[in-house]
Amino acid sequence: MLSASTPAQYVLILIDMVEGTGCDHDQLLHGTSLAETGIASIGARISDADFSQLVSNAMALTGDQALGLKLGLRLNLSAHAILGQAFMTCRDLSEVMDLFLRYYHLLAPTLHLEFEEVGEYCFLTTASDTYISTVQFGYELMYAAVLNTLRGLMNKPDLQLRVELPYPRPEHAPMYREVFGEDVRFDCPRGRISFHRDLMQTPLPSSNTALRSLYEAECARLLADLEEEDSVAERTLRLLRKLEGQYPQMPQIAAMLNLSPRTYRRRLEEEEQSFQALLDRVRGEHATRYLQNTRLPLTSIAYMVGFNDASNFRRAYLKWTGKTPNEVRRGARH
Repeated sequence: MLSASTPAQYVLILIDMVEGTGCDHDQLLHGTSLAETGIASIGARISDADFSQLVSNAMALTGDQALGLKLGLRLNLSAHAILGQAFMTCRDLSEVMDLFLRYYHLLAPTLHLEFEEVGEYCFLTTASDTYISTVQFGYELMYAAVLNTLRGLMNKPDLQLRVELPYPRPEHAPMYREVFGEDVRFDCPRGRISFHRDLMQTPLPSSNTALRSLYEAECARLLADLEEEDSVAERTLRLLRKLEGQYPQMPQIAAMLNLSPRTYRRRLEEEEQSFQALLDRVRGEHATRYLQNTRLPLTSIAYMVGFNDASNFRRAYLKWTGKTPNEVRRGARH
């Protein structure tokens, strides 16, 4: 997969926050490679294992369950490095969102997001939350960072978002409303944030179209460098997600990745993965979204994810997710 890693600047800000509360530096870095190597440069990336351990240490040392929210509110435009600078050159939020959706893997390589406009609202949904082992911390960090970034771009310090979170109401739930506004919901079927689509056309005060292409070219170069370290499994997942509803066979995917079928299969085996498992994972993601967001009959959803009848789809979906399609659909209505 895209190397599970976190930009160094996020880690440095977290360390600064925690040490600012009086916590010991060595205890904070205990169990991470950072204790030995430090952070070489602002462009460095920190492994997922190190970041998860650092977060675990930070929460244990501070006892602060709202640490994710607080870190997210510290991640302003400058914290996002070159991508943050690229955001500032955009004409409006519509251009920012287009740029973000193409390059957010620079900030969170294993995250999978989906964006859609429905009626009067725009929705940014977390389709995969495996980017950090502490799920609650991860959602708090990401959604607070998105809000803080939008506030900075639009010069609207009081901007609020509607937030839906896929976990129970935590003890520090009142702080969520202080951060995001009154429309915060817990125990939702998926994590997502939403805002009125009129915001998409809001002119940005820092817009500089002459520089946008330069910054975007640098983002593209950095993403290409990052993807060179990518695993075959994650490249497969990205392709399958982009080819929604088509679901090519293994030889076709291998060809798209410039590999022979034999080499492709061997590489997946080395990564302890299989094409069928990856395909089923993506079909499950797509089916879940259809069940939650549409009123399509099961026969239609079954066909859309590659089944000829609803009964086979029901059995497969239960195997993929541990839930029946009806359970997921009922949960989305609550």
